[in-house]
Amino acid sequence: MVDSKRSLDLARSHLLSRERALTSSRDTARSHLSSRGTDMGKKVKKDEKPPPDDVFDPLLVESRQAGTVVLMLSSPEEDVQAKACEAIYKYVDKCDENKKQLLDLNAIEALLPLLQSEDRIVRRNACMAVSVMTAHPEVRKKLRKNEEAIPAMITLLAPEEDTVVHEFCALGLSQMAIEFSSKAVIFENNGIEPLVKCLSSTDPDVQKNAIETLAQLLLDYQTRAAIKDCDGLSPMLELLKSEFSIIQKLALLALDRASQDADNRGALRELEAMSKLVDFVAHPEWNDLHVMAVMVLANLLEDHESLELVKETGTLKRLVALITDQPPPEEEAKGGGGKGGKAEKGGSRAAKKSAKDGGKTSRGKKSSEEKEESVPGEAIIPTLPDVKMCAAKAIARSARSAENRKILHEQEAEKMLIHLLAHESTEVQTAAAQALGIMSENLLTKDSIREWEGVQPLVKLLNSDNGDVKEAASLALANLTANNSTNCHDISNFGGIDALIHTLADAREEAVANAACCLTNMATEEALRSDAQNKHIVVKLIEPLKSKNTNVQSKCSLAVAAFVCDVDSRSDFRNNGGIEYLITLLHSGNDEVRRNSSWAIAVCAVDEQTASEVCKLGGMSVLQEIQVSGTRRNPFADVALQNLLNSNLSAKYSLTGALSSTNIILDGFYDAGQLRPGSQFLSLEDYCKQELHDKRPVLLVNAKPESAPKESQSQADAEMAKDSSKTSVSGKSSRTGRETKAPSPPKSKAQKEKEEKQREEEIQAQLQREAENQSTTDNKPFEMPCDSNLCQYLEEITEKIQPLQTTREQVIALAQYVSDHMGGPIEKGELANFSYELPISQIRYEMKSNVVPIGKIKTGIHIHRALLFKVLADRIAVGCTLNRGEYNLAWNEVMLPDSDDTPGAPKFPPRTFVVDLVHCPGKLLRADSPEAAQYQQL
Repeated sequence: MVDSKRSLDLARSHLLSRERALTSSRDTARSHLSSRGTDMGKKVKKDEKPPPDDVFDPLLVESRQAGTVVLMLSSPEEDVQAKACEAIYKYVDKCDENKKQLLDLNAIEALLPLLQSEDRIVRRNACMAVSVMTAHPEVRKKLRKNEEAIPAMITLLAPEEDTVVHEFCALGLSQMAIEFSSKAVIFENNGIEPLVKCLSSTDPDVQKNAIETLAQLLLDYQTRAAIKDCDGLSPMLELLKSEFSIIQKLALLALDRASQDADNRGALRELEAMSKLVDFVAHPEWNDLHVMAVMVLANLLEDHESLELVKETGTLKRLVALITDQPPPEEEAKGGGGKGGKAEKGGSRAAKKSAKDGGKTSRGKKSSEEKEESVPGEAIIPTLPDVKMCAAKAIARSARSAENRKILHEQEAEKMLIHLLAHESTEVQTAAAQALGIMSENLLTKDSIREWEGVQPLVKLLNSDNGDVKEAASLALANLTANNSTNCHDISNFGGIDALIHTLADAREEAVANAACCLTNMATEEALRSDAQNKHIVVKLIEPLKSKNTNVQSKCSLAVAAFVCDVDSRSDFRNNGGIEYLITLLHSGNDEVRRNSSWAIAVCAVDEQTASEVCKLGGMSVLQEIQVSGTRRNPFADVALQNLLNSNLSAKYSLTGALSSTNIILDGFYDAGQLRPGSQFLSLEDYCKQELHDKRPVLLVNAKPESAPKESQSQADAEMAKDSSKTSVSGKSSRTGRETKAPSPPKSKAQKEKEEKQREEEIQAQLQREAENQSTTDNKPFEMPCDSNLCQYLEEITEKIQPLQTTREQVIALAQYVSDHMGGPIEKGELANFSYELPISQIRYEMKSNVVPIGKIKTGIHIHRALLFKVLADRIAVGCTLNRGEYNLAWNEVMLPDSDDTPGAPKFPPRTFVVDLVHCPGKLLRADSPEAAQYQQL
């Protein structure tokens, strides 16, 4: 403030000195003129009357200080105000620093009242100065704080004001409309309507500033809704015919923003905006604005009504012809369909312009007559790549609606998109492929793209170096193969499987997801699935499973489920570590990832070895957690857990305590007891490696006979041990334990050192052999303990029990057989006195293992007998269940028909019986009887 006051004082002193100098110079000039008038005589007329005494003589002031001019704005004389405003306008128009300087001198406060001056010149000059100053952000900030600034500028847009006032007011409003708060103020003060009226001005500067302001205001939804009521759309369309490209550009920008409103799109349809925009694109001299015109068309084509309209008028086909650089359809029709007609009228986009301009040359090259005689292909000027790209994007936006896709298919929009796939610009290829991908959701479009040879270009684009192109092409192929086997085979014929498998290793994650989706669709065809499996697709899918992208995880998990449908594929997937990554995906927070990974595990779990691997890696516990969760549970996880348990009966029995009649126990089954909550289910190999403990043993079922190669290997090992035992490392005889002595002459020192060295070498060699033998033993594959007794049991029941006539007889005989080999009947109440633990402990001690084959147990109770009964019954095709109870109780249930064979007796459905194996072996207890309930409890 001190600096500003000092500058004002200096300005005042300067002004006074200038006044004194001007007064003295004026007096001198008067005396000089009076003398000249005396000399010239006749030419001098009478002196004018001097001004009245009460009027101040005119004063001419020259000021070079901005502060002085600002002071002059406060003058009561309108002429002084006008000249001061004009000087300020010229000064601030030079640079931004001048605008900031005048802002600091409080010029804005002095100028704003002058906007409402009664003098037209003062208003005009003040408006010019303020509008130019609004280009500075600090000035706009100052004006926003003044509530009367924007309303005063809007008032100056009245029709009675000068054109210059309209021009600069619109300019100032366009600068103010940059900030959102100013947009709201302009709208609230009804600034839309006067701006719309300015669009019809004959002055191009007024049009330019007005349309620029409206383009800024149309960013606000309130203005978009109000522009139609103010009849602002029609003047915007008229501005497309302007001679100035900047006005056309701003008009297209305003239309683009206005057409985002549905009501405005309806109004533009009534004004035939789409035809006018297509006509605009048909002018090659405006090619730098074609992109914006197509963007407006893209907004309009979102509505179904717009597509219906362009279908009836043929506007869409004209646009397609322009984008593909083909002759417009109406010109082909005029040519009579023959080649001569096409040659005469084709390529008349440039010719039309020449005719319209009255014979002027287009682009300064050819006259209209020359173009009419030219070849159509030479006369057509290709549209720019950006225009083609925007047109493809417009088709893609419109095709998001099913109704629009149908109309676009009827208008053969696919041909244009397929044509654009061959363009050299990657951006055009990307947009065309994306549009084809969206269009492919229409069933008829899928066939049309194949018939118009669009599949092969898409497959070729998969090998592009551009990531966007590859992503768009893979998306299109994924949609083309959905529920369309013909397209699947077509893609395969063009080498699409190799390209898609190669895309799985691409760095672009969305391209990987699309490729996996496409391959999943193709897997529905057995021949294509086998082809992909032969190319190791299962192994290639493992790496994408490690991705952090949920879409990639989901699509690749689904692809795994589609291709691991045979034993070899599951084996490859398991051996390459794919199971581990599927189990990791079960922890995902994404619902789709969890569902698809659960489904993949469900397919893998039908294989027993894969199911065991899933259990070993903790997959079963994760599925259990999902099953009990209120938010993460899904049907696919339930199916996966069920398939997992059905393929791993040992885990199922430990987890659920029940095996159905369809669960056939095979070799390798083991009963590890009821699995406690939170504990992990271990493999048989893990149980065998455990040290002896006093807990319940693990019961093993293994009826495989011991292999002969193993016996021969053991004999060879024994012979080697026998040979090596003859001479020990210490050099003593293993039979006598004494050193062998033989008469020999005294040895020299050199001989003794030589023998000592040889002895050390022998010791090292023997130690190395022992280490190799130990490592060979450790690397041997795990082999289950053999159960020769169970093999004998199977032979006996196959010979004696299986030939029995009825299932009831087989069940009774098998129950008695099991009881006889498990210690015989036990009277009720004597179970506590039945000694079975000590014999089993002796077996464990002899085998030095916690795993006991079921056939080696000779004294067993409920849990042992029920397991043996289930194993033997499954081998002779007698259906029975195995159920675990508490306190080492277990029982079997069988379904048997009615035993009454009397002719004419009523027949009842089969009933469930509990087989007594302990107290009265062979007795069948009805499942709903008190006896059965008592048998199932202590």
